[in-house]
Amino acid sequence: MTDSNLPHGRDSLTDDLLWRGLIQDSTGLDELRELLDGPLATFYVGFDPTAPSLHVGHLMQVTTARRLQLAGHRPLLLVGGATGQIGDPKESAERTLNPPEVVAGWVRRIHDQLAPFVSYTGENAAQVVNNLDWTGEMSVVEFLRDVGKHFPVNKMLAREVVKARLESGISFTEFSYQLLQANDFFELHRRYGCQLQYGGSDQWGNITAGVDYVRRRGAGPVQAFTTPLVTKSDGTKFGKTEGGAIWLDPELTSPYAFYQFWVNVDDRDVGRYLRYFSFRSRQELEELEKATAERPAARLAQRALAEELTALVHGEREMAQAVAASQALFGRGSLEELSPETLRAALTEAGLVHLKELPDIVGLLKESGLVPSLKEARRVIAEGGAYVNNARVTEADASFSPEDLLHGRYLVLRRGKRSFAGVELDK
Repeated sequence: MTDSNLPHGRDSLTDDLLWRGLIQDSTGLDELRELLDGPLATFYVGFDPTAPSLHVGHLMQVTTARRLQLAGHRPLLLVGGATGQIGDPKESAERTLNPPEVVAGWVRRIHDQLAPFVSYTGENAAQVVNNLDWTGEMSVVEFLRDVGKHFPVNKMLAREVVKARLESGISFTEFSYQLLQANDFFELHRRYGCQLQYGGSDQWGNITAGVDYVRRRGAGPVQAFTTPLVTKSDGTKFGKTEGGAIWLDPELTSPYAFYQFWVNVDDRDVGRYLRYFSFRSRQELEELEKATAERPAARLAQRALAEELTALVHGEREMAQAVAASQALFGRGSLEELSPETLRAALTEAGLVHLKELPDIVGLLKESGLVPSLKEARRVIAEGGAYVNNARVTEADASFSPEDLLHGRYLVLRRGKRSFAGVELDK
């Protein structure tokens, strides 16, 4: 798997990663450069199945895996069927333990979600691996004897995340998580010749524990680096909205909502996100950043990012539908051309009300929440600011029949240029 958009000549893979801000910490930049800029190397990145889907917070890791594979390296995508049973890490509380059968189902779902990002064919074909394969068969005695003896407790206690929890209390399960992750690196090195691990910067302690453990077992040398944590300039958590996380699973977050998340990215963040996630060349990104600075209202960078990532995660067709929906809802395209799924997803984002019967236009505007009162609805209509399915409505007593419904179920209401809502007729 190779890609002509990767830097060649002056900029090596390492140079490109550094320019994009994708390397925060490393076990040694010279050693890392030798590995990354050399011939095929095997690397791994891990995903613990602590939910039924990956979310946009995982995009840093999956797009970096794609970037390294495009440069000629071989990805091992570890889905933690063992470590996932311990649960998601928390800053000040114990992990929530998940039942093994639930974790197994999440492993299968995440396996499928990783498919768009990498290629499973070719000389450097990606492979999904599960740490339950080697951890599940290990007895407690074997774990303590073969793994635990290589970890000095004083070094484990010195880790910031452990020190922060000592007063409030930390379980042995939480304390020993780094041993499990370190053993993953050793097993992947032993079984597949894995030479490199990377992960988020909050994992640096666990990652370096793995590098040290491989050395203590007489193997290696191996290298590691971390990517920065993705943040928002306004201080809120990346990948979160009022409705919760932005998931990669289309059943949990629709492709339209996914697209809108990126379109609405803050101007202060979009340049950084493009460097992190886009596969456009450095020259293309610099030109796009310049054009965006000259015409900020056009949101050129946001739209480019939204289109690229929606196509990557959900496919070209869903991306095209999301673009068409965002235009049609504001009167710049045909609502009839939208699929029922895309239309419903878009109206759900805007605010979708369910009605048993259709009132007149005044009632529709009030029921949808676009106006606070019937009086205000009549004023909006009189001023020419009321639209149904992108057609202006000028009569306050205008009514609608089932034949007016899109896909036999929906009406799109708009007040002025930017405020819209949806009505679904329940049958």
